[in-house]
Amino acid sequence: MTEALSEMLPSITTDKPRVGFLGVGWIGRHRMAAIAATGAVEIAAISDPSAEMMTEALMLVPGAAIAGSLDEMLEMELDGLVIASPSAMHAGQAIRALEAGLAVFCQKPLGREAAEVRAVVSAARAADRLLAVDFSYRFTAGMQKLAELVRGGEIGHVHAIDLVFHNAYGPDKPWFYDRALSGGGCVMDLGVHLVDLALWTMNFPELRGTVQAALSAGGVALKSGDEAVEDFAIANFALQDGPIVRLACSWRLHAGREAEIVATFYGTEGGAALRNVGGSFYDFTAERYRGTATETLASPPDDWGGRSAAEWARRLAAGEKFDAAAEGFVRVADVLDQIYAAA
Repeated sequence: MTEALSEMLPSITTDKPRVGFLGVGWIGRHRMAAIAATGAVEIAAISDPSAEMMTEALMLVPGAAIAGSLDEMLEMELDGLVIASPSAMHAGQAIRALEAGLAVFCQKPLGREAAEVRAVVSAARAADRLLAVDFSYRFTAGMQKLAELVRGGEIGHVHAIDLVFHNAYGPDKPWFYDRALSGGGCVMDLGVHLVDLALWTMNFPELRGTVQAALSAGGVALKSGDEAVEDFAIANFALQDGPIVRLACSWRLHAGREAEIVATFYGTEGGAALRNVGGSFYDFTAERYRGTATETLASPPDDWGGRSAAEWARRLAAGEKFDAAAEGFVRVADVLDQIYAAA
């Protein structure tokens, strides 16, 4: 796969925006390949504390310079930075890059709480630089069709949304289980995608009323002051002039499959859902419902994983600056804050 990806890399030209990668683990390298395949930018520099990961990355971009730190990278006259480091570093690194005049594409979460996310968005606005977060599920073919259906009013007034992301596994890196480093457990890791899908599809309305939530770890309810992060969560909240949202997410759930991922929108004139196929993390189908009838809107195969990164690269190359749609990242983070506060 690495050789195939290398063959996709364009020749380097000096008139393209120069981009650095901070963190080149699996997700960073995957997004690197997607960005490189666009031919829109030059991948000019990489940095990662792991020598093994750096070796893998250099197989994809053998001409990239090696930076020992963010400080070194910011001295390389870059135009953009892709951040795929641990969550605790995201906000600080993004703000430093934006203040140095770089556009930023960051892995989720952009921050561990809404205050961090708000600070990043404010830095992007002040610097007038493009900011994007890797909310990749927006870019599945199914979710694109579903959002168009909902926004076009074809299922009527949306009054309820069901969101599910159950994972048979937990993260394999210790920092995910340290609240100070991760910001939270399965809600921060998986729930953030679901909340984004609901708010993005509905054009980011504000919350209406209070949030209800329950979090647990190892089957035991969490309470204020507990050091453990949640591995199971249930939350309910309502959107202004819109639906009641029900969220469920988990790590290491005995669900009989690797994953269960569903986002269902119920309207007065029909319904629509995005759901994974056969427990897959990558294959999705989208369906439209009319009473007892089901219409398929999209089905696999769909190579969607790197589309968000590729779009950011193309927008950067086109000279795009700050986009007010970044305010939506704050709305998502605020919902997560309220879920944690309610629990």
